[in-house]
Amino acid sequence: MMTSDMADPDQAYVWIWLPDHTEPVVAGRLMRDGELLTFTYGTSYRGNKSAIAIYEPELPLREGLIQPINGLMMPSCIRDGSPDAWGRRVIINRLTGKNQDVGDVAQLSELTYLLRSGSDRIGALDFQQSATEYIPRLAAEASIEELLEAAERIEKGLPLSQALDQAINHGTSIGGARPKALIENGDLKHIAKFSASNDLHSVVKAEFIAMRLAARAGINVAHVDLTRAAGKDVLLIERFDRERADVGWTRRAMVSALTILGLDEMMARYASYEDLAEVIRYRFRKPKETLKELYGRLCFNILCGNTDDHARNHAAFWDGKMLNLTPAYDICPQGRAGNEATQAMLIKGDERHSLLSNCLNAASDFLLTEAEAMSIIEGQILAIAENWTEVCDEASLSLTDRALLAGRQFLNAYCVEGLAAEHAALAAAFEDARALIIG
Repeated sequence: MMTSDMADPDQAYVWIWLPDHTEPVVAGRLMRDGELLTFTYGTSYRGNKSAIAIYEPELPLREGLIQPINGLMMPSCIRDGSPDAWGRRVIINRLTGKNQDVGDVAQLSELTYLLRSGSDRIGALDFQQSATEYIPRLAAEASIEELLEAAERIEKGLPLSQALDQAINHGTSIGGARPKALIENGDLKHIAKFSASNDLHSVVKAEFIAMRLAARAGINVAHVDLTRAAGKDVLLIERFDRERADVGWTRRAMVSALTILGLDEMMARYASYEDLAEVIRYRFRKPKETLKELYGRLCFNILCGNTDDHARNHAAFWDGKMLNLTPAYDICPQGRAGNEATQAMLIKGDERHSLLSNCLNAASDFLLTEAEAMSIIEGQILAIAENWTEVCDEASLSLTDRALLAGRQFLNAYCVEGLAAEHAALAAAFEDARALIIG
């Protein structure tokens, strides 16, 4: 049952941290127009010499009402700052005291989620009811153990104490479906990811291993650590959108690949690496280096079994003029019943099967020769094999979980199906590496 304080708002003010600033300014107003959310920049913001467009293709810095593009219901760059599945569960729990399915919350509007979620959200935006007074929704002091307890109670649909409610609500604006919270430790900020009650293996450790191996394979990834709380594993991901300044924190503006491609969740199945590569050529700084980096991420996702590489799991920093790819994040091997698998994003054309042959077919889209693409893939295969035991030991991964991951998520035999005869050396290197990690 909805409580009396849950009347859906008709508007919200968008506040933004400009580059190198530690305090936000109001940028403009979101307004509900039927089922749409429209946006208008404030006069004072447009007169600010430091002002930047929230995201140029969607919300160019100009006077007047701005409608969503491409038939979207709201600007996708604003949706990037809204909670995803886990954050919505926390907000639903807070407002109703029940663990409703995220799909059963039509009575809550996007404006409600924006205004009810924590203020320390990814990127450089926040949302307020006032255009003149910024009041952050801050976290209460809580240990990792307490945050883990709060996450478990939310999974069970149980109410929280006021302190735990405030602490766990701080992390509602962080994307993703898994239980998580935000933690600040001196000059660093982390996202803490917890085990979920329905995990069949150590998903937290699997993501740690994938992220560590990706770094060993030369991919630019967010730094991760493992810790334990209340006898459970917790993954700590260092935030790359925050930097400690002399006074306070600066925030780096970000947009997801879904936003870059002009799509929303309803159209996410059309998102493709091929289209993203095309955008990188003319809207990113250092496009050739960026294309090579993105190609490496595509290949590694296939090699490690991360099929959850949807377009909100890729992002870029926005400085008001150009884009720069952020470090990789959410590289998490996914369980699979059989061998055949598909990527969340299309690879080339209508093809999304998790095959290295598809990566090779797409090499030219990333301005790579086949020889260069082969070299990247072979290097990743070698990095996984050479570092497997050390990284698994670092994670204290049990022999049972190693057997679940090796050869099933990591280096699944399906990867090399359909390789042409001229790629026999690549297939042989893959099989040697696979045999090595399986043991």
